Amino acid sequence: MKLTFWGAAQQVTGSMFLLESDDYRILIDCGSDFDLDEIGKKTRYDEQKSVFPFDASLINTVLLTHAHIDHSGNIPNLFKEGFEGRVVCTEPTMALTSLLLKDAANLHQKRLNARNDLTGKKKGKKRKEMPRDYFVEKNVIEALENFVPVAFGQRYRIADHVSITFYAAGHLLGAAHIVVEVFENGEKKRICFSGDIGRSNYPLLMDPQEVPDVDYLICETTYGNRLHENTGAPSEALADVIKRTCIDIPGRLIIPSFSVGRTQALLFTLNKIYADHSFPNLKVFSDSPLAYSSTKVYQRHVKLLNKEARNFQNDNDMLFDFDNLIYLESSDASKAVSNYNEPCIIISSSGMVQGGRVEQHVEANIGNPYATILMIGYASEGTLGWRLLNGQDTISIRGKQLPVLANIEKIDVFSGHGDQNDLIRFVKMQDPEKLKAVFLVHGEQQSMADFQNILKQEGFKTVEIPSRGQTFYL
Repeated sequence: MKLTFWGAAQQVTGSMFLLESDDYRILIDCGSDFDLDEIGKKTRYDEQKSVFPFDASLINTVLLTHAHIDHSGNIPNLFKEGFEGRVVCTEPTMALTSLLLKDAANLHQKRLNARNDLTGKKKGKKRKEMPRDYFVEKNVIEALENFVPVAFGQRYRIADHVSITFYAAGHLLGAAHIVVEVFENGEKKRICFSGDIGRSNYPLLMDPQEVPDVDYLICETTYGNRLHENTGAPSEALADVIKRTCIDIPGRLIIPSFSVGRTQALLFTLNKIYADHSFPNLKVFSDSPLAYSSTKVYQRHVKLLNKEARNFQNDNDMLFDFDNLIYLESSDASKAVSNYNEPCIIISSSGMVQGGRVEQHVEANIGNPYATILMIGYASEGTLGWRLLNGQDTISIRGKQLPVLANIEKIDVFSGHGDQNDLIRFVKMQDPEKLKAVFLVHGEQQSMADFQNILKQEGFKTVEIPSRGQTFYL
């Protein structure tokens, strides 16, 4: 049996791992690769005339850890290139993946239309075709017809000699650690794929479940060399920011937030704050149609949320809706919020302030000293969010150079990723004497190297950092 690392190898995104036995091939995750620039993508894939570095038609089954697009975003392309099997995941993951892939398809179509419109204005230019890694909603619908939902803790056979079990990973509704059991040549091997590891006591979500003993462990390292700065209750941290930025001084609070997962944690926390504190009824604008749809999925799966969320639901009927919450669906409604002159809170995507409606809110308020932009998660280098966090005096938005007069703040209580301590706790569920190898993925190279050293100090003898395309025989 062999394992090849085709994504999230010495980088953060593009999760994709190929597990092969004598006669069966399993792809664990099939994510979009945001770390790969256009030059690298052209060089790497043009020779193969494919989105993938393998023959998609030879894959038997896809196992999906969770819905985020860097884990699910290339599934429609897998079907386009000949995959005819099933995608196995939890039911909430299936629902959230449907929303995210349809949103991605819509974005692809808009970008293609914009390119073709620009090309059409230039005489003599040929109309550009859709790039190979683009897909439309029809491709998404065809892929979703082959999704199979499986419950947490249910041992599910995907082939005569292969069974899988999902364990709750925290991080996102439906997210799973996947344990694959392969019976081959008279022996059984167990391999665990961590997916993204959540943190304890996170709003809405259950703590990550314990995973049984395995032979091989594939572990993410997003926070492999970092600890969360804020360790208090999310409601206390957020209430403090609201009081200082919207009440003590009547201002406007803008919170860039990812639509799936992060926004639901924010809305639930705001609901709790307004239920528990005597705050004025500040308007809260949730400006993302995708966040609205995702929130409905969370509300449908209350039984999979943590005890606090279930108790709040029983006492208050709704997890997310409160009197002063307004969902903005149209782009016109989004733009009109700029004319709302009372203190308010605006939650909008994306979390890194890179694309999405939040850019227009930042643009409209970056020069307002009574406005505060609150960053609540990681922003990768080069993004607008990263530039704001690094204290630049001016920033460029939509081709305009603007002075930064708004206040920039940061809290990380809403980060859905477990930090270094959470990752160590996850790996130490395994016996160092029995675990044959740990493979570190899904992180920056320094984060992986630092975490590798920690695990070796903890007694784990074989800790590998695979490169893209590297194969290990298990």
